[in-house]
Amino acid sequence: MFETDIRAPAGPSLVLGGARSGKSRFSEQIVENTGLRPVYLATAKALDDEMVERIEHHQARRDQRWETVEEPLALVDALRNEVFDGQAVLVDCLTLWVTNLMMADANVERETDDLVSYLASVDLPIVFVSNEVGQGVVPMDRMSRQFVDYSGLLHQKLSNVCAAVWFVTAGLPQQLK
Repeated sequence: MFETDIRAPAGPSLVLGGARSGKSRFSEQIVENTGLRPVYLATAKALDDEMVERIEHHQARRDQRWETVEEPLALVDALRNEVFDGQAVLVDCLTLWVTNLMMADANVERETDDLVSYLASVDLPIVFVSNEVGQGVVPMDRMSRQFVDYSGLLHQKLSNVCAAVWFVTAGLPQQLK
């Protein structure tokens, strides 16, 4: 489905795209191409049947080599505990993480800054998946606008510390950085 020679650079990478764009599968391929032990750090919460199905769909693509860690809120702590030499980590997904933080009344800006600060000192392959949500209409309600703002600012800050950034549309990855 994707080019088999795409590899994660040393340090963090960011893969953006819309819903069902192929960004998660592309990110999984990047991690698998490292030849390192793959770790899937999931931020999703299975709050309804539809989300359970989405999670099961993602799990079905991964084989037994993948270790799965579930952490909906404390992402930096989970990364500190899971990022070691010999591993490549996939974080899926950042927009669910932002949603979880907002629903928990956490300080999203501080959490974002903590993540970016942590990543500035990491040279191991970590691939972040996130939905690009800023290309549509401006949402009508305040919370939705905050979500778009938080996500967009997170993406901008991450792209500054990531060694590579891709955008996936219709299953086609384009390298931006």
